[in-house]
Order: sequence, then C-alpha cells, then structure tokens
Amino acid sequence: MENSVESTLSVSKKRVSLSHSHSLELELPKRVALGELTNSSNGVELSRNVHKQQPNRSSSSSSSKRKYKEDVENSPSTESTRESESGNRECKRKLKEKKENEVAIVHESSESSSVLQKCSFSSSIYEHLRSLEMEVKRRPLPKYMEDVQNDISVIMREILVDWLVEVAEEYNLVSDTLYLTIAYVDRFLSSHALSRNKLQLLGVGCMLIASKYEEISPPHVEDFCYITDNSYTNEEVVSMETEVLNFLNFEMSTPTTKNFLRVFIKSTHENGRAADLRFEFLCCYLAELSLLDYGCVQYLPSLVAASAIFLSRFLIQPEKHPWSMALQCFSGYKPTELKDCVLAIHDLHMNRRISSLQAIREKYKQHKFKHVAALSSPSEVPARYFEAINDNGLLDFQRSFEV
Repeated sequence: MENSVESTLSVSKKRVSLSHSHSLELELPKRVALGELTNSSNGVELSRNVHKQQPNRSSSSSSSKRKYKEDVENSPSTESTRESESGNRECKRKLKEKKENEVAIVHESSESSSVLQKCSFSSSIYEHLRSLEMEVKRRPLPKYMEDVQNDISVIMREILVDWLVEVAEEYNLVSDTLYLTIAYVDRFLSSHALSRNKLQLLGVGCMLIASKYEEISPPHVEDFCYITDNSYTNEEVVSMETEVLNFLNFEMSTPTTKNFLRVFIKSTHENGRAADLRFEFLCCYLAELSLLDYGCVQYLPSLVAASAIFLSRFLIQPEKHPWSMALQCFSGYKPTELKDCVLAIHDLHMNRRISSLQAIREKYKQHKFKHVAALSSPSEVPARYFEAINDNGLLDFQRSFEV
C-alpha cells in the first residue's frame, strides 16, 4: 500500500515537474540564429507582450460586458429605465414624423418651381467660367487662317489635331490635356505666322505644356521628340515651349469645352438619376469631333458643349425634343443659338466632312467607350427642334428629362 502511494506521489511529482518545465520553456524566448539581440527596441518587446496578453484581455473584456449586461438587467431600476427609454423613443418617433411631413410639404410646394431651382445651380463657378471664356486674350481669332497664316492651311490644322489625338491615346493623357493643347495651338496661330515645318513642333510644345498642367505624370521632352520620329531636338521642343509660355504670359488655365461639358452632363442627371455612361461618352465623342473642324473655332467652348449635349440627346432619343427649360436656363442658350454648331457637329458625325481623318472615330469605337462612334443617326435634325421653346411644351420634356 505504501509502495503504491509512493509510486503515485512520484508520478504526480513528475507530472508537476514536467508541466512546470514545459511552462518555463514556453515563457523563455527562442534564441535567434545569430545570438541574443540585447538592444531590441521597446516597441518590439511591447508588441510581443501585448500579443501574448491579448487573448486574456479580450476574454476578460467579453466576460465584463456580459457581467455588465446581467447587472443592468437584474438591477431594481430596470423597469423604470425601460419605461423612460420607451417614452423617449415615442417622442423621437413623433418628432421624426413631424419633420418628414414638413419636408414633404416643402417638396410638394417646390415641384412647380423645379426649373427655377435648376437655374440656381449655375451661380458662381459656371458664371466665372463664362466670364473667363469671353475674355479677348483667351479667344482665338475666328479667321486666323485667312488673316494671319500664309504657309499653313485648314487641312494642315486638321491633320495636326488628328495626330495629337493619337499622341494623347499613346501616352494615356486625359482629355483635358487634349482640349488645352488645341486651345493653345489656335491662340498661338492667331498671332504668330508659322511655317508649315514648325506646325508639328508647335503641337508637341503645346501638349508638353498642357500635360505638365493637367497630368500627374506627364511625358518627358524625350517622349515628344520620339513621337515625332525625332524630327525635332530636345532643345527645339523646349524652345517652342518657352515661346508659347511667354505668349500665354504663363496663364495656362483657360475654360475649355471639356470643362463646360462636365457641368452640363451633371445638370442632366435630374432627381438623383444614375449617370448614363453611353450618353456621357457620346457627348465627349461629339465634342472631340468639333476640335477637328476649324469652323468651330468661332464658337465659345460653352456653346460647343451645349451643342454636344443637344445632339447627344437627339441621337439617343430622336423622337423627343433634345432641349429643355432646365438646360436652357442653366446654359443660357436657346435652341436657335445652338443650331449652326449642332448642324456642323452632326455633319462631322455623319462623315460628311473631314471623313479621311479617323483617329477620334476609331478611339470612340472601342468597347471602353461603349462604341458610341458607331451609333446610327437620322440624316437630318428636324428644324422644329431649333424653334423657341415655350413653357407649356417644356413641362412634358422636364418630366421625362431623360438622356
């Protein structure tokens, strides 16, 4: 009997001993291959300690939460607390219903004046852009080819624009860079007679400036030399860049058709309607087509953008009037004022003009642009769509306000 007790005690001692030694092994840090690091940072040691203690803390925290919940539920004041909370919820519900009723009344009373509310969106930024685009220093001459240039023709300008579209695609430049580039080119040519062998140099010089202004990572001078098949040296490109910057007086910002297009597209998304990507891409496609046409230089960027909106709405829904009182009030343009520009862009879309230059069309035939360049179009825009819009007719268009 004594032997069995002693054996049992010895086994127990061995187990305790083994358990104790095992726990010591767990607590001892492992020795790294290159020896003990005595200068380890406090942050590392602290993170290890936190990591070891975290499970205990989380379990104690959860048990504390359960204990707190049980204490609250078992407290003698629970009944009165519940009654108080119920009363507070009832008061909040009544206040919420009252506010909702007030909002509904305001909404109903404002439906009749939705057109006026739409016009109020155009206050500060839009008016500022409109004032900037009308400044003489920011506008190219409408007939600079005839009045200023001797060696450059309209066809050469069209070829340059078509090539710059390809360059922008090659270097993945944003469309703002392209619009700004063409704006610089037209303004520079309005006051500087240039030889035809320097026209491409002007194009890359202007795109270099525009990309530095618009892009996060603009192409380098060497990239623009390479894209011209090294027709120009780095020094020539930099020299042209300097000349254009001095001409602009280093005022590189100017309103473009793209700026106004963004504003108008947002204004068509009425009543929280989701954006229609096909409509947006179609507007961008038609607006870029206008860059090819020297005849569109005479139009303000805001008018070109409004014309692109008008024509896009017509191409998507030819049976509905493409304009509305909201758009008219927002843009400041009546359908009669848009007629010439709309018809010019429509001819471009129908390949009736400048059909040999296909860079923009090929660009917008891609899947990422919803193939909008392949969208069919009626051969003519009905003349009645350019007549003055009256208030009675506009109410129906405003209700449908679709794109």
